[in-house]
Amino acid sequence: MVHSPRTFVVIPTYNEADNLPALVAELFAQPVEDLHIVIVDDNSSDGTGQVAEALRLRYPHRLHVIHRPGKQGLGSAYRDGFRYALRQGADFVVQMDADFSHSPACIPQFLRHTASYDVIVGSRYVAGGQLDPRWSWGRYLLSRWANAVYARLILGLNVRDATAGFKCWSRPALEAILAHDVRSNGYVFQVEMAYLAEKLGFRVLELPIYFEDRRIGRSKMSMGVKLEAVWRTWYLRWQHRHVRPAPSPERAVISSFAPAPQSLLPIWGRGEQVEVLRAASPSAKPHHY
Repeated sequence: MVHSPRTFVVIPTYNEADNLPALVAELFAQPVEDLHIVIVDDNSSDGTGQVAEALRLRYPHRLHVIHRPGKQGLGSAYRDGFRYALRQGADFVVQMDADFSHSPACIPQFLRHTASYDVIVGSRYVAGGQLDPRWSWGRYLLSRWANAVYARLILGLNVRDATAGFKCWSRPALEAILAHDVRSNGYVFQVEMAYLAEKLGFRVLELPIYFEDRRIGRSKMSMGVKLEAVWRTWYLRWQHRHVRPAPSPERAVISSFAPAPQSLLPIWGRGEQVEVLRAASPSAKPHHY
């Protein structure tokens, strides 16, 4: 008997009580078989943990809640959620924010590519990706510089959206990455995961998304988180300097060049696009056209 793959969506929360019920309902409305949700709550002061427990009773065996004693950081929350999902037999693990910045409707599109790719990234910075126009120019320029210049220049990343928090991981990719000493705790955790995925040679596909500004609540981005991202990016290069991929001629990092954010399928198939990118660049790194 063939079983449907098990997909777990891991969502860290801190003071997301107003967003959580609608997000969970929208996730379970997606046409994805055997979908599970893991809420990792850091003892939110607004009662998010209690809201999550009520939702767990409404969706028994499909919604899981991890209660932590206090704020321990985004990276720590994801690591706990990822390991829990793997212990529960996840075949694919999706990570996303709790504030509707990431649309649940993208998840079925991500899963369509899991037969060919190990990591699917919901990207703001490939052709077709868009940011909410409510973003300030200062916020936009900081994000663009951090992704297009800082992280990519220091670490030699191919991925265009190094700080993307909307990803789908295959079980083998996530197990291999977590076997390494992943220590980052703030938003630079996203950079470290992306860096290890490339260093280990996993096949990465970036798909354009529309990144909506949070609907309710306030951003958790603090000055301490920003400073950690600045210094730790340099440290990651040294920390993981000996990581090498397992031999595999098929592995590459691909960017999707879709014409609009609603169209999440890449224009080219994997083999054709890899060939085009290699012909365009001696280093075989993808570029915008």
